[in-house]
Amino acid sequence: MVKPGAVLNGTPFGACPLPRSSYDRILLGHGSGGLLTADLIQRLFVPAFDNDVLAALEDQATVSLPGFGGPSAPRLAMTTDSFVVRPLFFPGGDIGRLAVHGTVNDLAVGGARPLFLSAALILEEGLAMTDLQRIVTSMREACREAGVQLVTGDTKVVDRGKGDGVFITTTGIGVVPPGRTLSIHSARPGDCVLVSGTLGDHGIAIMSVREGLEFETVLESDTAPLNGLTEAILTACPQTRCMRDPTRGGVSSALNELADASRVGVVLDEAALPLRPEVRGACEMLGFDPLYVANEGKLIAVVPPGDAEHALEAMRAHPLGKHAALIGRVVGDHPGMVLQRSRVGGERVVTLLAGEQLPRIC
Repeated sequence: MVKPGAVLNGTPFGACPLPRSSYDRILLGHGSGGLLTADLIQRLFVPAFDNDVLAALEDQATVSLPGFGGPSAPRLAMTTDSFVVRPLFFPGGDIGRLAVHGTVNDLAVGGARPLFLSAALILEEGLAMTDLQRIVTSMREACREAGVQLVTGDTKVVDRGKGDGVFITTTGIGVVPPGRTLSIHSARPGDCVLVSGTLGDHGIAIMSVREGLEFETVLESDTAPLNGLTEAILTACPQTRCMRDPTRGGVSSALNELADASRVGVVLDEAALPLRPEVRGACEMLGFDPLYVANEGKLIAVVPPGDAEHALEAMRAHPLGKHAALIGRVVGDHPGMVLQRSRVGGERVVTLLAGEQLPRIC
């Protein structure tokens, strides 16, 4: 039971730094994947680099190679991500495994087949060589598991106390097969919203280590490469509208971005959300909403209503999708908004995360 006045991660429990219309300093919330992140991207980065590929705000950029024309011209998908998780090692994974999986998954949910990665490591002076060896070994095994090659990289060292152990930035390149187009701009009223498994496992696994929470069973991060699962879904349901991996900001951010981009509404069914009992209990105890908790080995798929059963069957036949569920539908009402219907019949608006619920989560 959390007592009144308790402090969690250095912040009074229940306190939430709300976004404001202007700011002159970067806040932790700018890295949450929620409202402040979206505001920063739209205010600063999109206008600064002004191009159609960036403005689409997909999980990856899909580009055609100059000089290659025709319908069968190869299309490349590219994505980049930085990883600053604390602690570096956690139940079910570590920062190295997370860095590979996160980049592979951003490519995969866009319909690409991941091929190559690069990695830049910023190391803090004093980092134990055994820890670095463990991280590199984990990255190697994660690449093997995902079927990708890490082909180039960079290493820098910063002063003791300036780097928090290790920061990793990874970039991935993949190929999008001809005729395959997925986009958060493609959702249509009537579409079904599917999730590949239980929500919040990664975020609560990290929190359990930070705060010393104990469960009756071991709760591990769900970090995993999703490219095998995405191929299974797209084989069974080629008309899939879009897929997203709900990492920072959780399911809330992924679906709010989709609703805004496609100018549709989304209605979720609270009773249909797949949650481990440990995650449900931890969220209730800490006052967290599982829709905002990060995942690292789950995806959301939006499919036409007639294809939902085929997509669910394909998910459940895959080891990473055995707990897949239909959690909601796309509607024409309230465009740009996500609602959740409670178990007792009420409704609430699921907004973008306003502050930073769990910092340094990925």
